[in-house]
Amino acid sequence: MDTRNRVVNLEFVPDWIPDSGFRLRKAGVQFDAVRVDGDAGRRIADALERMTGGDPGPIVAEASGRRGVYFLVAPRSTAHRSWPPGATRFNAAAGRVSYVPVPALRGATWPLSWRCPPTTADRFVHTLLLRTVAQEILAPPPRES
Repeated sequence: MDTRNRVVNLEFVPDWIPDSGFRLRKAGVQFDAVRVDGDAGRRIADALERMTGGDPGPIVAEASGRRGVYFLVAPRSTAHRSWPPGATRFNAAAGRVSYVPVPALRGATWPLSWRCPPTTADRFVHTLLLRTVAQEILAPPPRES
């Protein structure tokens, strides 16, 4: 799905979303995040949208560079789980500080955009569902014997 076709409820705007442009937000406070770069990230987002009826939770897409897709999950939900290679965790685990780019809901935010904007204060991408889909899509192909 494309945020250009999605209706965004501007009455609900969490305080961590900037009014314009984009800002870096410290992971582990309002949310953790998992980034998957390139086409794999987009395939994961597609699968989550299909599985959740089009509302997987907040997902940010990057249009340049590594073309990362950031899946925003509940705070403190990524640190003590194993993630497949290709999935980068952003959290506030011991001895670690991470920042996640967050675009405004409207206006000029390039190279970032909301693939799926937030819908309520406590609605995030389901961490275990994301991990399961990421493992399936990022798993190396089986070896031929």
